[in-house]
Amino acid sequence: MVVTLNGKKVELAEEIRTIRALLASYQLQEKIVVVEQNGDIIDRTRYEESPIADGDRIEIVHFVGGG
Repeated sequence: MVVTLNGKKVELAEEIRTIRALLASYQLQEKIVVVEQNGDIIDRTRYEESPIADGDRIEIVHFVGGG
């Protein structure tokens, strides 16, 4: 399946079917991120049940501390 991830076309492995699986594949499951899927911000508690479909537009914003 091909999605647009942070503005770039990416082909996802067959086993990546949910937002949680996508985050895990990028080692982001434990980090503080916000995920937008097709213009909607996905609540963190719904990552496991939020399916990804071919052609989805996904933006992942990862927060970094600093000063």
